[in-house]
Amino acid sequence: MKLWGGRFTKETNQLVHNFNASISFDQKFYHQDIEGSIAHVKMLAKQGILKEADKDKIVKGLMEIRQDLERGDLVITAEHEDIHSFVEAVLTERIGEAGKRLHTGRSRNDQVALDMKLYTRDEIDELSSLVKGLLKELLKLMEENLDTYMPGFTHLQKAQPITLAHHVGAYYEMFDRDCSRLFDIKKRMNYCPLGSGALAGTTYPLDREYSAGLLGFDGPTLNSMDSVADRDYLIELLSALSTIAMHLSRFCEEIIIWNTNEYRFVEIDDSYSTGSSIMPQKKNPDIAELIRGKTGRVYGALVSLLTTMKGIPLAYNKDMQEDKELTFDAIDTVKGCLALFTGMISTMTFRKDVMEASAKNGFTNATDAADYLVNHGVAFRDAHGIVGQLVLFCIGKGIALDDMSLEEFQAISPVFKEDIYEAISLKTCVEKRMTIGAPGQEAMRRVIEIYKRKLVE
Repeated sequence: MKLWGGRFTKETNQLVHNFNASISFDQKFYHQDIEGSIAHVKMLAKQGILKEADKDKIVKGLMEIRQDLERGDLVITAEHEDIHSFVEAVLTERIGEAGKRLHTGRSRNDQVALDMKLYTRDEIDELSSLVKGLLKELLKLMEENLDTYMPGFTHLQKAQPITLAHHVGAYYEMFDRDCSRLFDIKKRMNYCPLGSGALAGTTYPLDREYSAGLLGFDGPTLNSMDSVADRDYLIELLSALSTIAMHLSRFCEEIIIWNTNEYRFVEIDDSYSTGSSIMPQKKNPDIAELIRGKTGRVYGALVSLLTTMKGIPLAYNKDMQEDKELTFDAIDTVKGCLALFTGMISTMTFRKDVMEASAKNGFTNATDAADYLVNHGVAFRDAHGIVGQLVLFCIGKGIALDDMSLEEFQAISPVFKEDIYEAISLKTCVEKRMTIGAPGQEAMRRVIEIYKRKLVE
């Protein structure tokens, strides 16, 4: 069944039909298509455009089709061009003449726009739930590791001592922003295109506000041309998904590094690792690597849709059909990555002793040694040079700053006293950083409480 066949005298070439058809992928939102159609016919009956008896038949028929599809009693077939024509054909076959009235006052253009918005809105809810699940796991890690000392890095060089809680907190901030982006997209897109027709509305006295309310929208869209040509919300979503994927990839990269024999900061659980077909000793971080790899796939969807949309005049053009497979794939990819990453970190073991030793042996307390001198009257620039000499001395002897004797400290600067050891201990280095956002325990506890309140809002 074609929704447009009356004007044509020849059957569509089979290759053309196959190339033009979208049912292989748009069947994914059959639920949303039926939901939108039910709202549409209820509105038509309210406005006196459709008889109550016909409305009841159509609604009952659509609900039965949805039920049969969900149970697997009805199979979507490729002979139909798209999910919209499939549903209408099955409905008409089942209920007769009334089924032909389903499409009154509606174009396939605004129907497609509606279905995609409904589907995207549902998927945003699922994505938000997965991101919040990850946030909860990160919050748990933070609470458990307020005193797990480790090196903080810049340029992949050990820089200053921090805690694992503080490091994980940086990713919490990233994923929290991701959550807010999803919320913003849903809020901005939540206007109903149904009733826009092909591009110029319709002469039927539709109640678009009523349809929008039935479907949970904040109201109808205000320009019928934009309504059928708008893909901004999908571009925004793909951008947000690309950012989520990028954040996951960055964290995965660190886990991959931390999992190496050279670092040994973490032990990935066997259930999230794989082995080698030839090297029996190997335990590979394949899940982290795959998540890192799939980030490019999500980026590709964003760039592809931007490229598709960049030269399209108003209003609807068939090019826009390319939005669906890209978006479906990116959503499914990111959902899978979020679920797997959350499971991986929830089962991962952090080697606290190795992390602490790494911070101690990497001169991460050198800045604090300089601050010690400044607090005893030495100009910072001079203090910087003195501590540089200390580091060179330690490198030559293969020891940490903490391992130097007081005599060795004083041989380089007589300002050093016995209290230097307390001043450069990892605990002191971390705990005296108490400003909000810093790694000190009290500062971190304040931040964790803020995060907890936000999660339940």
